[in-house]
Amino acid sequence: MVDMEKKIHDKEYSAATYADVSGHDGRHGSIIPPDESGAVHGESFATGNSTYAKLQRLAGRLKLEQRGIERVPEDERTDTNVWKVGTMWCAANMVVSSLAIGVLAIPIFYLGFVDALLTIFFINCLGALPVAFFSTFGPRFGMRQMILSRFWFGYYGVKVIAFFNCLACLGWSSVNVIVGAQLLHAVNEDVPGWAGIIVIAAGTFIITCFGYKVVHWYEMISWVPCFIIFLIILGVFAHTGDFSNLPMGSGPVEAGSVLSFAASVFGFATGWTSYASDYTCYQPVNTSRTKVFVWVYGALVFTLCFTEMLGLAIATATVNNPAYLAAYKENAIGGLLAQVLFPHLGTFGKFCLVIIALSIIGNNCPNIYSLSFSLQILTHYAQYVPRFVWTLIGTIIYCAIAIPGYSHFESVLENFMLVIAYWLAIYEGISLPEHFIFRGGFSGYAPSQYDQPSKLPPSIAALGAFCFGIAGAVLGMSQVWFIGPIGGLIGGEFGGDIGFELAFAFAFTSYCGLRSVEKKHFGR
Repeated sequence: MVDMEKKIHDKEYSAATYADVSGHDGRHGSIIPPDESGAVHGESFATGNSTYAKLQRLAGRLKLEQRGIERVPEDERTDTNVWKVGTMWCAANMVVSSLAIGVLAIPIFYLGFVDALLTIFFINCLGALPVAFFSTFGPRFGMRQMILSRFWFGYYGVKVIAFFNCLACLGWSSVNVIVGAQLLHAVNEDVPGWAGIIVIAAGTFIITCFGYKVVHWYEMISWVPCFIIFLIILGVFAHTGDFSNLPMGSGPVEAGSVLSFAASVFGFATGWTSYASDYTCYQPVNTSRTKVFVWVYGALVFTLCFTEMLGLAIATATVNNPAYLAAYKENAIGGLLAQVLFPHLGTFGKFCLVIIALSIIGNNCPNIYSLSFSLQILTHYAQYVPRFVWTLIGTIIYCAIAIPGYSHFESVLENFMLVIAYWLAIYEGISLPEHFIFRGGFSGYAPSQYDQPSKLPPSIAALGAFCFGIAGAVLGMSQVWFIGPIGGLIGGEFGGDIGFELAFAFAFTSYCGLRSVEKKHFGR
């Protein structure tokens, strides 16, 4: 046993061989020997003669990030620019996909301007909170968000969460490239939807293939031209006088519509929660958690509110202006923006629309970068495949989803946003009480235990609470394809969606009870 442990911790020992004997020192699913803190040093990835090591050596020569879900050692956390975590989320949300959420308020939920505006503001303020909070875990522990989730869901239970996160990453990416392709088609009708999807997906792949540093660098600069163009769109639209201050409704129907729209807004805002620490795990351990929280929260609330409110304002023109309505019906978001820009700015307007279309790359980078970590969580065999290879596989998959879904964007967006809100509300309803109640804050974690199943929660309470959360979502949902018994009591014929509220409440309450019993019985 002593000889075997010496081999495992020998840096010349191949990653592939370590995978075959992992578990002798209590660790599972690690294909590279960690140090006593559970961290893996950068030089370990290319050690040995396995196919994995050869691919990693190739990645090193190409300056691609080699690290996957392995914990980052403290001496390799050298990203000291805290403001970059803010610009990261500025770029991810200063995009046309965010604008599309605001547009939904009028043609889908039939809201007025003021009620939709207030919903956008308050729900984004709520939805951004968990993203900013979990971002503070990255500097403290040097772990990706899905790895951190093992402390809340257990080693095996987190695989369920990782599966849902894979669906979210691929779903977000599919929805986003559809929006971008619509814009390119609006600029030039000879560009088919599938071609626009492939162009945007290829740009996203190139950036995410290089990894953390290049993703942050691109996001740091890409949001600025997008912000300028959105300001131009705002100025041109205000100058046209086509804005219409639609009156808000009243009564049960209005309540149902507001709740359903709120679920869509919440789903988009809180959708980054399951990626949060992926973009702060290279920050030094002594980085101020307050600064990280403020930068992330401020960036999210500002960009989400600005873009969604702009989309809402433009959408009001579809009610009283037939030209806007026709443009929207013909080419959705792309048609609306073309109607604002083309008659007034001509060729420059087309240039603006192309830049906005390419902004989708900034929105999709977090999805595809984080996808690889969720895939590696599902099974340790996935760790035999380097991170940058998974980004290619993920890109191919979401393109295959987006191309046939191009002509059904509106229904895809609405339904997808609501489902995202459901599962992330459950995630938050379990992780937050575990952190604050059962671990007593950051001091309750032993980071080196992240890959030791016997020292992590047994997953019984987490999976039980997850099932209760699903039950709450089903009871409160109001979808085209299903209206829950509680959701149906709110509003008119189509009810009102309170699925994410009930999902959180059911998960939180049941987890507190189940975890108390679990911890008393298992002691962990």
